[in-house]
Amino acid sequence: MIYEDYAIFTPGPVKMSDEILQVGAKQTPYFRNSEFSDVTFACENDLLDMVNAPEGAKVIFLTASGTAGMEAAVMNLLTHNDKALVVNGGGFGARFVDVCRTHSIPHTNFKVKDTNLSDIENLAPNDTHNALIVNAHETSVGLLYDLDVMGKYALKNDMLYIVDAISLFVTDPLDMQQSNIDVIIASSQKGLALPPGLTMVILSPKAMTKLQTINSLYFNFKDYLTNGERGQTPYTPAVTIMLQLEARLNQIKKRGGITQSIAKAKEVANYFRESIKNLPLKEYTPYLPNAMTALTPTDGKSAMDIVNALETNYKVMVCPNGGAERDVVFRVAHMGEMTKEYTDILIDALHDYYGVARP
Repeated sequence: MIYEDYAIFTPGPVKMSDEILQVGAKQTPYFRNSEFSDVTFACENDLLDMVNAPEGAKVIFLTASGTAGMEAAVMNLLTHNDKALVVNGGGFGARFVDVCRTHSIPHTNFKVKDTNLSDIENLAPNDTHNALIVNAHETSVGLLYDLDVMGKYALKNDMLYIVDAISLFVTDPLDMQQSNIDVIIASSQKGLALPPGLTMVILSPKAMTKLQTINSLYFNFKDYLTNGERGQTPYTPAVTIMLQLEARLNQIKKRGGITQSIAKAKEVANYFRESIKNLPLKEYTPYLPNAMTALTPTDGKSAMDIVNALETNYKVMVCPNGGAERDVVFRVAHMGEMTKEYTDILIDALHDYYGVARP
C-alpha cells in the first residue's frame, strides 16, 4: 500500500516541500564533472556553516542510511586500543553499542534513563575512556541530551566526542564549537526533509587526526576526503538527493537561516503540545527536543492501538515503538515541511478519537 494521501508525522521520512519534490522529479544528471563538484562544495560549505564547524572541518557524503554513518564513524575513528563511553538510553544508543561490539572496539555500555545527562560528571562510570559517543536525541523515547555539558565533560577528559545528530539537525540547536563536538552524523530523511539515502559525517580537524587506515573499500573516510578535494565521492553518490540537499539548504537560507528553522520547529512543537493538554496523554520525558514529541497514554489505552486507529480511521501516520514500549509510547515528529495548519490534522484526529472537544 502506498500512503501518498496520508498525513505523515513520523520521525523520518517526514513531510517534504513541493519545491524539493520537484527537484527529485527531474532526470538524474551525470555527475563526474565540475558542475556537480560545485554542488558538493556548496552543500559542504552550507552544512559547515549551519553547525558552526571549526576552521578546517570537512564533510563526508555517504550514499547510505544513518546507521551506516554511525558504523563508518566508529570504523574510521576508533581502534582496539581505544575505549569508548557509549550512552545507551534507548534503541539507537543500543545500536551504537552493537556497532562497537561488532567491530571489537572496547567500550562501556553506559545505560541511562530519565536524564538528559546534565549530571554526566556524577553518573558516568569511574573508568578511563578516550571517546564519548551519543545519539544527541534518543529518538526511540524522544529524549534530548545536554550536548554542551557532555562536550565540556569530553573536553575535560580528553575524549573524542562523536554525536549522532540525525534526528535533530535543523530543528534543534547544534554548534560544534560551543559543544566541543568532534564528529557530527546527519542524515537526509529527517529535519532536512529529503528522501532517505544520504548521510553526512562532519569531521573536525581533531577528528581527522584520528582517522585510521581501515579494512573497508566503501567506508574508507580517507578516500572520501581525498576525492572531496575535487568535490567528488569515490563511488556513485546519491546524485538526485544531493541536488535536493543543495535546494533545501538554499531554501533554509532564504527563509531566514538555521535560526529561523529551529524557531519554526519549536513553535510547531509547542503548538502541538499545548493543543493536546486536555487529552489523556502525557509527554514521555521532560527533556523533549523541538524535533519530536513522545507521548504515553494515561487512560490505560495501548499506544499501538492509538497508532493503528489514527492510520486506519483518519489516514494519519505517527510512529509506534517496538519491544517493551510497544503499548507504552508513540512518537509525533515536528520535522520537515511542518506548519500549525498541517499539525491541526493530527490534533483534530486525536480529539475525535477520544471524543473530546478541542479547546
